[in-house]
Order: sequence, then structure tokens, then C-alpha cells
Amino acid sequence: MLKLRKSMMTLSAPTAQPATLRRLDTSNAATLVHLSASFEDLQTVLRCCERLVSALTPGDDPPDDVLIEAVWTTALLSYGRCFSYGRAGANLTENDLAATNLKGDLPDWHRVLLKLRDHYTSRTTNPRELFSVGLAQDPDGAANGIAITSARQPLVEDLAVRQTGAIALALSDMVDARITALQPKIFAEYKDTPKSELDKLPRFEVSDTP
Repeated sequence: MLKLRKSMMTLSAPTAQPATLRRLDTSNAATLVHLSASFEDLQTVLRCCERLVSALTPGDDPPDDVLIEAVWTTALLSYGRCFSYGRAGANLTENDLAATNLKGDLPDWHRVLLKLRDHYTSRTTNPRELFSVGLAQDPDGAANGIAITSARQPLVEDLAVRQTGAIALALSDMVDARITALQPKIFAEYKDTPKSELDKLPRFEVSDTP
């Protein structure tokens, strides 16, 4: 059963949350779907960054490499999707980064994040270590054996995580404002539609549980 997003604006005042809804299949509804997915992705980026800041804080034990890579990869994937929905008005662009009024060269950092996403999700390249094979020689120069070496890639730094979190927070506010502005427009398209026509729309069940 689908979950009802509690933060959605209610345009009328029902006595209880609806158990069923009518599915809308309009251009504005599709845009709202993508905006909502983008907002959830940005919230995931924020939660990942919070977890990473905690995991990277110096302590008695060394950082958990597996945890940090997993959470950072999730953050990068979630961030990148927000710029890839492909629907005008739904996907974010570099112009939106400028509109956040955050300091720093945001377009450059944005491109770095997308490159890191591709690096950590490569199907052919190990993102953690760079391996090399070398030939060992004895004192006379004759081949003596084969050695495999590796160079460990550094973990993401705290500053990079905090900067990414700041961008995600600003973009979340922007997307949330677009969601709020679009909902009454969609409602206006249907508020005077006869019940006989509304009943023709496909029905689906929802849940208001967290």
C-alpha cells in the first residue's frame, strides 16, 4: 500500500485522511511526481551527510570504510538523480544552484559530485583502490617474482560532506516551494469536475502510517 506524504498541503478539510485516491495522469501531475521524488532524494542526501559527519568525527576507533563508502555512494546517487528527471520544471539545473545564493563555486562542485557518482558506480573500475602488477628482480637483475600493489583511495573529507549537505538543504527548500505552488494549480483543474467524471479516474489505496 502506498504511503501518503504527510507534508502535502490539504486543499480541503476532510475529517480524516483518505484511504483511497484517484490517480491523476496530467502533465502537471507528472511534474509533481518528479518534484516529490526529487525532494525525497535531497532529504536522503541530507540524512547521509549527517551520518557521514558523525562517522568521520575523530574517535578512539578508525572510521568504518565500508559504512562511509556505502553512505557516500547513496548520497551521490540521490543527488545526481535530482538533475536527471528530464522533465521541464521537475529536474534541477545549474541555474537552480545559483538561485540558492550559497557562497562558493557551486557549478564546479556540482560537476565534481556528478563525476564522483560515476566513479563510485562504475561497472568496470574499482572505486576504492588502484592496483598495479610489478616484476621483482634479484640482485643480478633476473626476474625474481611478481608483486601486486594497491593504492587506497582517500575517504571523503568532512568539508566535502558539509558542503554537499548545505547544497542539498538549500535545494530541498526550493523544491518544496515548487511542490507547494503546484498543488493548488492541479486542484484547480479538477475542483469543479462532476463526480461522474472523477469516478472514471483509476483508484489506488494509500496509507498514512510513517
